[in-house]
Amino acid sequence: MSHAHKQFHEWIESRDGPAVIAYWDEGEAASEYGDQKTHFHDWHRHYRGQFYCIESGLVHARTAHGSWLLPPHRAGWIPPGELHTVSLSGPMSGWGVFISPEACPGLPDQPRVLGVNELMRALVRRASSWGRCKRLDAEQERVTAVLLDEMRRAPHEPLYLPMPVDRRLQRIAQAVLEQPDDNRALEDWAARAGLSARSLSRLFRAETALSFAQWRQQARLCRALEHLADGQPVATVADRLGYASVSAFIAMFRRAFGHSPARYFEHAGGHALGGQPAIA
Repeated sequence: MSHAHKQFHEWIESRDGPAVIAYWDEGEAASEYGDQKTHFHDWHRHYRGQFYCIESGLVHARTAHGSWLLPPHRAGWIPPGELHTVSLSGPMSGWGVFISPEACPGLPDQPRVLGVNELMRALVRRASSWGRCKRLDAEQERVTAVLLDEMRRAPHEPLYLPMPVDRRLQRIAQAVLEQPDDNRALEDWAARAGLSARSLSRLFRAETALSFAQWRQQARLCRALEHLADGQPVATVADRLGYASVSAFIAMFRRAFGHSPARYFEHAGGHALGGQPAIA
């Protein structure tokens, strides 16, 4: 870690300073990792809550509650003190804020993927220009108040994958993640875990708030985003996920995200949909 990045991390972990600390990374920080395609940050936590949006690249975050993939133009939220890991893939650029625990009421108490809008983006851009001031003036306080209001109103996105706690369900979940093209029926998965189909269905919904079918589709969506972000053809991704046809995969993707895979990644460097070390 460079001296500048070390100073930044010391600043955001300080209990002093403003309630909201904003950053804007145009991608210059990515050069710190050379040509490395993926960079992994092991389990760690921050004193402040972390709201971050990437403009390019892909983030895969994990917590004890589950995992999610963050493609461009979506925001991740990690509450203060939440233990997590982060994998960063591809050329990274992004923006976000670190928020003191005292300013977090009204924000989700668990990690989430949230939608962003241009007002949020403009407010963070403004706040990131303030430098490392210890106190905000009245105008700056108003800007951060509006930003926090927008974050509280942000819609939840269907990219979060809750993980079950029951060890039998965990084994099934891990198998699905490792082999997303495995189309065996619920009854077969239940037998593998030594459960009845009814018990498996009831436990999955109780622990993840999703049916097994919904959870498996969510897992496949996460894998789809990983493969598509790596530049794999849509037909290849559809086959790797076990879809009978490319059209069936595209239809599923469109239902979840409102766009075809090609359209979703078409403007990865722009804002059609709506600093690397800082994201960790």
